[in-house]
Amino acid sequence: MLAARLYSARDLRVDEIPAEQPLKKGEVSIKVTSVGICGSDLHTYLDGRIGDTSVREPLIPGHEFAGIVTALGEDCRDGLDQPLRVGQRVAVDPASPCWRCEMCEAGHPNLCRRLHFCGLFPDDGALREFMSVEARSCFPVPDSLTDDTAALLEPFGVAIHAVDLGKLRIADTVAVLGCGPIGLLIIQLAKLSGAAAIFAFDCFDWRLEKAKAWGATHVQRAGDEVASFVHQQTSGRGVDVVFEAAWADQSVNQAVEMARYGGRVVLVGIPSNDLMTMKHSTARRKGLTLIMSRRMKHTYPRAIHLAEDVPLDDLVSHQFSLTDAPHAFALNADYQDHVVKVMIHVHSKD
Repeated sequence: MLAARLYSARDLRVDEIPAEQPLKKGEVSIKVTSVGICGSDLHTYLDGRIGDTSVREPLIPGHEFAGIVTALGEDCRDGLDQPLRVGQRVAVDPASPCWRCEMCEAGHPNLCRRLHFCGLFPDDGALREFMSVEARSCFPVPDSLTDDTAALLEPFGVAIHAVDLGKLRIADTVAVLGCGPIGLLIIQLAKLSGAAAIFAFDCFDWRLEKAKAWGATHVQRAGDEVASFVHQQTSGRGVDVVFEAAWADQSVNQAVEMARYGGRVVLVGIPSNDLMTMKHSTARRKGLTLIMSRRMKHTYPRAIHLAEDVPLDDLVSHQFSLTDAPHAFALNADYQDHVVKVMIHVHSKD
């Protein structure tokens, strides 16, 4: 079968690889339909690593994905503890926690110390024609959702978790730094949560236009004056909650600067250099709550429900076939052609 494999930074190739091994207990085989390219995929693509995890041998990327169940192992029940059946369309949570460690037992499987994650070395991801996954990671989706929407439930879940951590209240004021897919989804959720004002910042005008269409009340190009802009618009108060959903460089310090005294800053973005810098005295004197957002936990049921009303497909700006994956990654990494969200179609829905 065909698979896209990353050999080193910017070296993505489409290869013929062996078929999957026999299914284990609790595993299902899926025919992959749609895969989204995520910002974390781009980190690995550009640098050959993400954080302190390096690609040391060819790796299949891709963790935002959906598929069709083609075969069942023994005792296959989905993420809602219902029996799975061949032919079901499913969205797949790419994380496989151990369910036994301290964090899993405490209800935080996203913080599992033995977590396996699709597309994070050494675990291969979804950019291949067929793959086996844990049945528990599968969530059936209704026919009303497209394959792209089903795959986008993963970043939608990440946004839901970030908003949960932000503890938004009705009529809170919000700022979002970075209007990529996660930032745009946070904007949409802030709007649904009844935010009184939503400030959005990005380096690209076309993403700011999308942010305004998705609910931002104030948009501005990212730059040195973004915190001053927020303070001007809020009479010096700042905003209640700031979501950093960019590349976590100077944007972290900007998030701290634009938060109000006693505010909350939720850090979702991942820095390329694996370092975070901010002005300590500002955060300390404001008494800010700084929260690191790590993926999500059991958000798929809510994401599926909300996806009936949130136009996730509207995020998609580009669609490619699996054989065009190298071009898709290069376009996305270089922010060409007004890219917002790139989807790779491995198989079309029958």
